[in-house]
Amino acid sequence: MKKVTLLFLSLFLTTIAFSQSGEKAKSLLDEVSTKMGAYKNMYIGFSQTLSNKDAGIKEGDEPPIRGEINLEGEKYILNYLGNQFIYDGKKLYVINHDEKEISITDGDLGGDDGFIYPSKLLTFYKEGYNFKMGKLENNQGRQIQYVTLNPIDSNSDIVKVELGIDAKTKHIFNLIQTGSNGSKTTFTITKFKKNEELSENFFKFNKAKFLSQNYTID
Repeated sequence: MKKVTLLFLSLFLTTIAFSQSGEKAKSLLDEVSTKMGAYKNMYIGFSQTLSNKDAGIKEGDEPPIRGEINLEGEKYILNYLGNQFIYDGKKLYVINHDEKEISITDGDLGGDDGFIYPSKLLTFYKEGYNFKMGKLENNQGRQIQYVTLNPIDSNSDIVKVELGIDAKTKHIFNLIQTGSNGSKTTFTITKFKKNEELSENFFKFNKAKFLSQNYTID
C-alpha cells in the first residue's frame, strides 16, 4: 500500500509540475505576442538553416537562406526563397520575379503544409499545441529562454517546435522546427526594427507597375 501511495503521489506531483510549466510557458508566449503585436509595424530580417541527420545534412553544410518581412497588423510583405509575398489584409499576391509571374488568392498563407511561415511567428502557437518551458541558454551574452511546443495532432508533420525568446526584451530570437521526417529547420532573427514610418500605400499591390514590366498575372 505504501508503494502504491508513493507512486500515486509521484505521478500527482509530476502532473502538477507539467501543468505549471505549461501555464508558465503559455504566459510567456502571450507576453511576447502582446508586446511585439503592439508595435505599429515591424521589420524582421532572418536567416534559415536546415539539418537532417538521417539524410547526412549537417547545419552549416549549406549557406543560410536569408529573408525579410515587414509586418503591420495582418498586412505584410515577405521576401523569401526568391519570391515576394504581399498580403494587404484581404488578398495574397505571390510574385515570382524569376518567371515574372504573379498569382492572386483570397486570404493569407495557410499552414496546411505543416510549415510555420515567418508571418505567423506571433500567432502560430495559439491553436494546436501543448506547451512547456524549455532550456535557458546563454547566446553571446543574451539569455534565451526556450519554450517547447508539441502538436496536439499526432499525425502532424511537425514533431516539435522550440521558440527562443530573449529573456530581457521579450522578443523572439529564433524558432527551431523539427519535422516528422527528421529534418530540423531553424529561423534566426538577424535584424529587427519597429515603428518605422511607412507610406500609406506600402502594403498595396501595384498592378500597373508589374504589368508595365511584362509580368503575367493569374
